[in-house]
Amino acid sequence: MSSIILAGVGGQGTVLASKLIAQAAMNRGQSVRTAETIGMAQRGGCVVSHVRIGAEIFSPMVPKGGADVLIGFEPAEAVRSLGYLREDGVVVVSSKAVKPVTASLTGSDYDGSQALAYLKENVNKLIVVDAGKIAASCGSVKVLNTALLGAAAASGLLGLTIGDLENAVRERVNARFVEMNLKALAAGKLAAGAE
Repeated sequence: MSSIILAGVGGQGTVLASKLIAQAAMNRGQSVRTAETIGMAQRGGCVVSHVRIGAEIFSPMVPKGGADVLIGFEPAEAVRSLGYLREDGVVVVSSKAVKPVTASLTGSDYDGSQALAYLKENVNKLIVVDAGKIAASCGSVKVLNTALLGAAAASGLLGLTIGDLENAVRERVNARFVEMNLKALAAGKLAAGAE
């Protein structure tokens, strides 16, 4: 069984990413369960998606310490969800911070650097993806989700290949945006150090 946590803020495509993982797994004939905790996502609040792939899944919720992969769309959200990661799991995280509403209201200088430093100190397998660079190369910030999926697939712990995800993108993403998302998958794979 594979267990994946996706953690971000509203508007980053966290739910679509979980649907792409689920579609890719179903295309391989695997059973999948998903669940989201969305909260105040429309107001920039946190979004956490749980995806479980395998033969005997009795709950869509990943237990604490049970995630093989944690995909962090934002550094602080990755830290917030770190308790879900198993000891030998991998964290794939975007280096680009999203300033929370509370930081904006108080004038705090949140840039995500402390969260990234915490992850580097506390995670054995960490892949940091330069989201700004990938967005610039693909022409849109909206491809962060597929870039992170490409990096996660390259880690080997997602249980899916880039080809599996490419097929899911072709099925689930609006035709106008398919090529951009395929390019982002490839860029994410490269960001993870895979050829």
